[in-house]
Amino acid sequence: MPGKDAMPSTVERSDAKARRTWVDSYDSAIETYGDDGGRARRVAFAALKHTHEKVGDHWEPKGRKGPSDEQAAKAGRRTNRDTAGGVDANASKAHLMDVARKLDIRGRSSMKKGELVDAIQKANNRSTRKSREKKK
Repeated sequence: MPGKDAMPSTVERSDAKARRTWVDSYDSAIETYGDDGGRARRVAFAALKHTHEKVGDHWEPKGRKGPSDEQAAKAGRRTNRDTAGGVDANASKAHLMDVARKLDIRGRSSMKKGELVDAIQKANNRSTRKSREKKK
């Protein structure tokens, strides 16, 4: 199972469904497109983002299935849109506030929805970096 060997640490720290989604989609992409690890990673992340969102240094199940941002909604199309890095940008502002509270983001109460998405993405990146540094 090449997907198991290529699994990012953020997915390793996630629930069994996230790990299974990653491995199944990665392996399927390798079968479909050949041994192109980069493309398989993109496919696996796209599949994961439809069922999970990144919170801190791991992935948690979303309340609803579906694309997490504008880029994910354009499945398969090359665009120059940035992704939200695993943040469910399509979630309600109330949900984003809950995630921001969980991540202890300062100033969250005065932020607009787009600012919350950006702040959560930065907090997630910091948390992932810290977890990877601990592992070394």
